[in-house]
Amino acid sequence: MPDPNPAALDFLLSRRSRPAKTLQMPVPSRDEMAPILTAAGRSPDHGKLEPWRFIIIEKPAMARLSEAVATRGAALGLDDDQIAKGRGQFDQGHLAVAVVECQRPSEKIPAIEQTYSAGAVCLALLNAALASGWGANWLSGWPTHDPIFGRETLGLADNERIAGLIHIGTESAAPPERPRPDIDALTTWVSE
Repeated sequence: MPDPNPAALDFLLSRRSRPAKTLQMPVPSRDEMAPILTAAGRSPDHGKLEPWRFIIIEKPAMARLSEAVATRGAALGLDDDQIAKGRGQFDQGHLAVAVVECQRPSEKIPAIEQTYSAGAVCLALLNAALASGWGANWLSGWPTHDPIFGRETLGLADNERIAGLIHIGTESAAPPERPRPDIDALTTWVSE
């Protein structure tokens, strides 16, 4: 007989990311971040490779990253709207966790499973922040996918890339509920 955890299931059934632009000060302290990061670290990790790590981006670093986005966007020949969109999360951000995927050589664990693990860490980090009472949102965008931006701004190695930026702060406005997937339409049962 299963031992249910109704509170955890209720949280998962009602969880809702908060738009990053609505996240304000205060943000979690280093001590308040510790259990959030610890919870994220309990994500599935085939082979115990730990194919991810965290970089905490605090408010003073956001301005530097925003300027780096503008410089890199111009070097890539992006238009003003693309650059502005890339800068937006850094211009408005107060605290973000870059979840960095770190591909590890392994004969047993394929690269794709390491990518899945890093994605699981992003979701676990997002949910842990929300469960701790903070507002949180998982963002990406062209700067996070650009290897040169990652190397030059965050010191990423050649085997690393940003899986996601989890913005965390105090929710300033409750977002409206949005339509959810039709689970029945997306589910196939195979019994034979």
